[in-house]
Amino acid sequence: MIVPMKKVSLVVLNKDKEASLKKLRELGVVHLEKKTVSSEALTKLFDRKAKIDNALGIIRSYEPDKKSKKAKRPAPKEAAINASAADGSDKITLIHDYAEERKALQEKLNVLGKERSRLEEWGQFDPKDIALLSEKGKLNLFLYKLPRAVFESLPKETRYIKLGQDKSFVRLVIFDSEIPGTPALALPEASIKEIDSSVSSINEKLANIEKQLAALAEGRADYEREAKVLLGKIEFETARSGMDVLENAPEETTVAWITGFVPKEDLGLLKRGAAENGWALASSDPGPDDLVPTKLKNNRFARLLNPLTDFLEVMPGYNEVDISGWFLLFFTIYFGMIFGDAAYGTVILIAAIVGMIKTAKKGVPPIFKLMLLLGFSNFVWGVLTCTWLGVDAASVPEILQKISLPLISNVTAAKSPRDEGIVRQNLMILCFSLALLQLCIGHIIAITRCRSLKVFADLGSIAMLVGMYGVVLSLIASNEYRQIPLLMPCVYLLGGGFVFNFVFANYDGSVGRSILESLKNFISMILGIANVFSDIMSYIRLWAVGLAGAAISSTVVAMAGPMLGHFVLFAFGVILLVFGHGLNLVLNTLSVLVHGVRLNTLEFSGHVGLTWAGSPYKPFSEKEIPVSKEVSGKKAG
Repeated sequence: MIVPMKKVSLVVLNKDKEASLKKLRELGVVHLEKKTVSSEALTKLFDRKAKIDNALGIIRSYEPDKKSKKAKRPAPKEAAINASAADGSDKITLIHDYAEERKALQEKLNVLGKERSRLEEWGQFDPKDIALLSEKGKLNLFLYKLPRAVFESLPKETRYIKLGQDKSFVRLVIFDSEIPGTPALALPEASIKEIDSSVSSINEKLANIEKQLAALAEGRADYEREAKVLLGKIEFETARSGMDVLENAPEETTVAWITGFVPKEDLGLLKRGAAENGWALASSDPGPDDLVPTKLKNNRFARLLNPLTDFLEVMPGYNEVDISGWFLLFFTIYFGMIFGDAAYGTVILIAAIVGMIKTAKKGVPPIFKLMLLLGFSNFVWGVLTCTWLGVDAASVPEILQKISLPLISNVTAAKSPRDEGIVRQNLMILCFSLALLQLCIGHIIAITRCRSLKVFADLGSIAMLVGMYGVVLSLIASNEYRQIPLLMPCVYLLGGGFVFNFVFANYDGSVGRSILESLKNFISMILGIANVFSDIMSYIRLWAVGLAGAAISSTVVAMAGPMLGHFVLFAFGVILLVFGHGLNLVLNTLSVLVHGVRLNTLEFSGHVGLTWAGSPYKPFSEKEIPVSKEVSGKKAG
């Protein structure tokens, strides 16, 4: 459920506003109203935070692996670094300086590499000798790389020495004067030997920079901790700068105030804090234009969905409805249908159980509880359909065949093509039935929240869903259904539902205005029937995506099966099985995130009237700064 909020305004003396903000942060219940603010202090904090983030990005590749974390690698010149940056702040500057120097050296290295590539075909020579001869007037030398046709057309009196040639070009030294209209080779500033020496020197400098950066990377935990501290400072300074101040008043009586939102259940705590600190407090219900944050308060079952919604960063609006329980229920079913393999479910269950055991002392993270639920759903669906790692149902142990559900079991499908068609039909009907159930629940939720004649629009939508469900079964799912007189009753339901929807969809106190508004949007109202059809048909993805995953599993088993019967190829067969099924697990996970989530956040939410336009409740509070073992060890030492 969505927790009711109160909009509050706190008034304090301007001279006490920083102390008041510290007290307010200790209370940790007020979500401050967002404002666009700026200050010199805030700019400095943001600059410092950006600098640390950039430094962390620079040293990211130097993060030690597990072995080096246990045995700290020696850092070259570490004593010098610690001496010049004992407080840790200068280390960030050092990282940036080293990174800039590295970039400059790498650019210079690229230039030298291109220059060497240009000169290497000419062999070893010192350009200073050529320049010296020219300066003393003894001899003018020009290097040329000419096409064969140009070389052969040179005047006979031209003095030159041929240095080399290939199929297309001739390299030569020409004496006395340049060839008219053809530029000579631009003499380099350094010889190849000097270039190689410079490259070697730069590589040494780069190696030293890498060592220094590796040493500085050992303080990564300190930098991350400072970044987290800065986030708290930025939040505090944003709140301080965002406080409105009463102008044209004596300094001693000048007041400042700040607005925000607090859960109704925590308003008493804020009132006690205001009384203790001498704040003036005013509270009221949020207005229609207020951007009220959303705080959810759900039971243990619904809270299992939090890892998924946090990952997706979706939140219902304050004036919307919380569907966490229904979302989790149907998502669990869809997860099992999309993964669709009991063996995969077993893997997920084992991973969840191991994770819960390892974290039992510190508190089990919600993600492992969610994995346990989803793994169980996957396992149950795999058992009911007799799907085990894509193995042919006839080869599965008899006990597993018997406990499957004949209506949807692969054991039934393997008996004959007709039985296979019946099983496929049953699975399709199940998908459409889930669509009808979930979408009707969506409108029932909307009806329970509505206090006007607009409920008839939702009743009409339910009638359209039921009618379209019958039409789909009659025309798509099964030939047998055509023998049942469903089509005309379904058409009547569709027509009646459309009329109710047309009349009351835009109701705002007047039926006439509602009909007029529907007439203005007549095309979109007509397309609503097509939308109902597409929403129900959209659920067929549960069967189709599950079928695709099963096909991949079967293909992997078919490819690896022959290898497992040969001693030499046995290892390759095992590798193929592990890789193939591992890849299928990844693809299934992506399919769940795309399709399982979509059916809840788009089709279902659309029929509920939910837009997921909310922002999470984030109270102004003291942030717990995690301290790594390395940092705490340094402090303890």
